[in-house]
Amino acid sequence: MNIARLSWKNLTDKPLNMALSLILFALGVGLISLLFLLEKQLQEKFDKNLAGIDLVIGAKGSPLQLILSSMYHIDSPTGNISLEEARPFMRPDHPLIGEAIPVSLGDSYQSYRIVGTDHRLVGLYAGKLAEGRLWEGDFEVTIGASIARELGLKMGDKFKSSHGFVHDDDLEHGDAQSFQVVGILAPSGAVIDQLILTNTQSIWKVHGEHAESEGAADDHDHEAHEHAEGEHAEEGAAPGDLSAESGGEITALLVKYKTRNFQTLNLPRNINENTDLLAATPAIELNRIYARLGVGMDALQVLALVIVVVSGLSIFISLFSSLKDRKYELAWMRVMGATPGKVFLMIILEGLLLAVSGYVLGIALSHFGMEVLAGFMKESYRYSLTGAVFMWQEVAILAGALLVGFLAAVIPAIQASNADISTTLAQR
Repeated sequence: MNIARLSWKNLTDKPLNMALSLILFALGVGLISLLFLLEKQLQEKFDKNLAGIDLVIGAKGSPLQLILSSMYHIDSPTGNISLEEARPFMRPDHPLIGEAIPVSLGDSYQSYRIVGTDHRLVGLYAGKLAEGRLWEGDFEVTIGASIARELGLKMGDKFKSSHGFVHDDDLEHGDAQSFQVVGILAPSGAVIDQLILTNTQSIWKVHGEHAESEGAADDHDHEAHEHAEGEHAEEGAAPGDLSAESGGEITALLVKYKTRNFQTLNLPRNINENTDLLAATPAIELNRIYARLGVGMDALQVLALVIVVVSGLSIFISLFSSLKDRKYELAWMRVMGATPGKVFLMIILEGLLLAVSGYVLGIALSHFGMEVLAGFMKESYRYSLTGAVFMWQEVAILAGALLVGFLAAVIPAIQASNADISTTLAQR
């Protein structure tokens, strides 16, 4: 006697009851799994893109908006700050600041952001070149791996930027010089996979700014561009270095401290109170994000657990009510030699089979849902999430599913195994 096959046949004899229990169980399991998948990948993205940055300095506004726009590139900037305002924090001899990496935003290509910065930003995320080299001159760009893959850009390709972060042909800088791809970064899993990197001067020139300080009367004057590069070389400045510049604006500074002490703890407050700039601490703002996400995640997890409990009750009711119709069948099984233990095991297996089937369906739904959600996230924020990730929590979910299936079946199983054979057959 194959107990497992018999248990499955008993379930499929009432397909509507089985379908209801499966759907409820799958919805609960799937929602729990989806929340784990989303929370894990978002936290990994946020933590990886933190990149050891201690402080972000930018224009007055929302600290969270400043962090999201300058570090995670999923929001609009709070505004620009003048180079003169930022220069005191960019001094190599600053007693507290070890690095201050400038970031200039405002333009994009096919909704991918163009960032004016220097080579230190690549090092910040441990980026490596897959092809070509890092940008050197004006209108040279090094692109992230995701951009090369999604847009099909190759070495030497040229394109024109658009104003803002939404793809709109009407916003293209048609009269500005084209950018040229000189390098492609290897996949890193960090935000630089989604960025087009160039020097700050290129951002200025696209908008017709800073031309006089560059010594260029025409943005397309290649000789003037070479002259500017020569000046930087004589001063020993790295490509994109702003130490010799005057005028112009940047969006933010990504700051790393030399050391952490009471002075660095007070630095953000001093900047916010004594200057026209905004200083935001990424760690603090991330904790606020996690707190906000946590409330929604906890509420959804409670809902998912409620669905699982309801599905467990559905399994219990289905098995318990079926015993009335099956009591003669079970009695004849006993007469034919089935022990009470085998009858008990058969009913328990029915609960476990429902739980496992619901678990498998729920996990499949959660990973499919994650892929759908990843498509929306990629379209809106250019962040790559995936449903092709399996977590240890899913093993814990399986254990929980089996426990629910067992508890739902244990009372009907006890009743079935303890049923009086002679009384049952006599009632027939």
